[in-house]
Amino acid sequence: MSGNGFFRSRWVEAPAGVEELDPNVLASGFAAAAEACGLKGGGRTDVGVVVAQSERCVSSLLLTRNAAAAAPVRLCRESCDLGGIRAAAVKSGNANAATGEQGMRDAVAIQRAAAEALGLEPSQVAVAATGKIGVSLPVDDVVAGTSRAAARVRPDTGVEFAEAMMTTDAFPKRCTVRCDGVTLSAQAKGAGMIEPGFATMLCFVQTDAVVEDADAALRAAVARSFERITVDGQMSTNDTVLLQATGAAGAPLPEGLLDAVLLQLALEIVADGEGAARVGRVQVEEAASAAEAERVARAIANSPLVKTALFGRDPNWGRIAQAAGMALAGEDLEELGADSIDAAELGEDVAEAEVEIRLGRGDHGARIWFSDLGYEYVRVNAEYTT
Repeated sequence: MSGNGFFRSRWVEAPAGVEELDPNVLASGFAAAAEACGLKGGGRTDVGVVVAQSERCVSSLLLTRNAAAAAPVRLCRESCDLGGIRAAAVKSGNANAATGEQGMRDAVAIQRAAAEALGLEPSQVAVAATGKIGVSLPVDDVVAGTSRAAARVRPDTGVEFAEAMMTTDAFPKRCTVRCDGVTLSAQAKGAGMIEPGFATMLCFVQTDAVVEDADAALRAAVARSFERITVDGQMSTNDTVLLQATGAAGAPLPEGLLDAVLLQLALEIVADGEGAARVGRVQVEEAASAAEAERVARAIANSPLVKTALFGRDPNWGRIAQAAGMALAGEDLEELGADSIDAAELGEDVAEAEVEIRLGRGDHGARIWFSDLGYEYVRVNAEYTT
């Protein structure tokens, strides 16, 4: 990462004319709030609510594919109007995952509390969570906190809402931007347990743009952003991404705006990476198939040997070759070559930490951004519940 603005990664190309606004102020027609109910302790906020105040709102909700999906994810799948979600109730510090039928009842109670306080139907309220897995939820406290938050939503609480989602995050991930008469705000969280199949951890996007097909727009954007990152190769039980659009601006989303915002947020998650010091990018070219390119890229990005080499600024090309070869085990390769590996930059400057592999087998490619692996990641996860 470099620069001071939101679009500070050299890998992100923001649309021409985009203006960065106060991230506290949500897109026109949206409001949010946060409350503390004891899940994280220390008086920190841990429950948040965001709502589209306009009755006209289209949405898209993408959820984890993890077979051990948390209760909030299962509830959204079963009871939400995925194309007409007006609000979301979010909690951090407790994932409400692996909590059985009681966990589902708790998720329902939170959904209903938010709906009642906002004057909505439960099907219009998504529920999301992040935090410890397999821990019972103090549901009465969370329901009360959700109701309090929903009762005091305001349009100038974007950062407050983003901070309420944080667990091991070192910093809130949020923005509000304007381009061609359209405003878009977004908040995300994530630092560990990151390698989703389509999205990552939690992300909420609000816009006053006209979006004709919210599902197609969101899926295309996350395919180029959140699907392209990994911290530790672990798919969360709780991944949730929500896009809401009111159309109040009377103009469509500018080309590339949603892509740029989500990619920057995704790269911030990688950079946060529970103690991560550096971010790298793997680019695979000339693979025999898209699946092969993906397999090689992820093998390199998730290799603990490659990740620790990145942490130690050790330009160890042999570890990269080993990981790529492992992904192609059983293949008959005459040569596995490297093209454009700058060992000095890989070892000295995270902004230039790039690996490019040319397999010489076809015309397919894939890219993955990944974090390094250092002492702090081990400490954080060794002590996560103790």
